Amino acid sequence: MSSVLHRIKVVNDVSELVPILRAVDSPVKLKLVQRLADTWLTREDVEHEFGREGVKALAFFEKLKLIDTRWVAREGRRQPEKSYHFYYSTININTTAPLQEVSEILAIAAMPNKEYDKLEERIYAAIGDTGRFFSDVAEELGMTPTRLKGLVKRSDKLEYRGHRVERFHAQPPPSA
Repeated sequence: MSSVLHRIKVVNDVSELVPILRAVDSPVKLKLVQRLADTWLTREDVEHEFGREGVKALAFFEKLKLIDTRWVAREGRRQPEKSYHFYYSTININTTAPLQEVSEILAIAAMPNKEYDKLEERIYAAIGDTGRFFSDVAEELGMTPTRLKGLVKRSDKLEYRGHRVERFHAQPPPSA
């Protein structure tokens, strides 16, 4: 008998809406989320079924901690492979924010990639190789904390670590 574990993603901060909305902002990401909700897939499976865009989406999901991982042994292979599954079965959005913040977050989630890329590059350059404190970056770039949070949460190049904004370094797949 197989038991299904139900996990709930609780969204308490309005900026957390950005990654949720961006997780399904393309047909490939939407299909990948649906497949990962149903079954475990390896990186190789994702690349075969969804191509490079699927692999990139997988790294984005991992950065956002939206997927669970486990190692699986495949017949004919010497080393086990990392496989992925969508971590949450339910999302509970429980947040209250001023209309201005909600509007800003939704605008960031829906922002055209070309416009977003320019802002992401400004942040990337501002934090340097070692990262910087969040409030220092927001002040230097003249951004509200909500705007900076939303932009960083959308990024596949940036992440929060404690009170710092740092460059995100995806873990490379193990070599065979």
